[in-house]
Amino acid sequence: MIRNASLVAATLILGAGMAGAALAADPASCKTVRMSDPGWSDITSTNALAGVVLEGLGYEQTVETLGVPVGYQALANKQTDVFLGNWMPAQQKFRDELDAKKAADVLTQNLQGIRFTLAVPNYVAEAGVKDVKDLAANADKFKKEIYGIEPGAPANQNIQSMIDAPAYNLSGWKLVDSSEQGMLSQVQRAARSKDWIVFLGWEPHPMNNMGLTYLSGADEFFGKNFGAAEVFTLARAGYAAECPNAAKLFTQLHFTVEQENQIMAALADGTEAQKAAKDWLKSNPGTLDAWLAGVTTLDGQPGLDAVKAEIEG
Repeated sequence: MIRNASLVAATLILGAGMAGAALAADPASCKTVRMSDPGWSDITSTNALAGVVLEGLGYEQTVETLGVPVGYQALANKQTDVFLGNWMPAQQKFRDELDAKKAADVLTQNLQGIRFTLAVPNYVAEAGVKDVKDLAANADKFKKEIYGIEPGAPANQNIQSMIDAPAYNLSGWKLVDSSEQGMLSQVQRAARSKDWIVFLGWEPHPMNNMGLTYLSGADEFFGKNFGAAEVFTLARAGYAAECPNAAKLFTQLHFTVEQENQIMAALADGTEAQKAAKDWLKSNPGTLDAWLAGVTTLDGQPGLDAVKAEIEG
């Protein structure tokens, strides 16, 4: 874990701020909250939810699209403030690097109960491919290709390690670097003609509506139970002390697979991210109660009332 002692310290800072009737407003230097997105629909969705809430509180959110390695470097260099997409254990390497530099703090676990490993369309599984060790026997049908996401992503590194591992007999196979959308376009194209394809799958994501099967047997690279993963919220070192009100919000932003799937489905239908997030919150206003408990606007007014007014407006 990144700086567990710092997590405790940050919690104490936030708790101390709650000792009075209301949390003091953050300084003007905290108005802009800088975040990043690797280009993944789930992080686009959670960033949008955070953005709607921040706007209602009087903050301004900026989001840069940065590949995973660059995003972690930006956090370490204090070029961004908060990252909602620390997938674990897939990104353990980056967590370890941040820990060594004492460059970031864990604010909270924001999502759990998810899967993250290789997958195939259901028609491929029905033909007998249900474990990663079934891939080698069907090399020609898969064209010896495994589709991943953007270059440098930890998941791609895991796939390459699997290809290199003698136990899976995948010598000569190729990792196809792409992007989330590029990879899924290939999956959809293959599905239309019932071609065989193996790719990186995860939830939450609308891809699960396409009819896919997660492959067993990859525990060594993606973790047990089909890569059961957790997602954490990270902040640059010192952020919670500098901006305790905004940081308190981020410690309380917790998401569910169902929630993210609903917003991502709206994105897939062409809805702009902020609108999809705002529409979801308008339909589920009770979610804000826990998110905004003890949180104020930037100028110190009750946060829950302000955000609800913004969403209804």
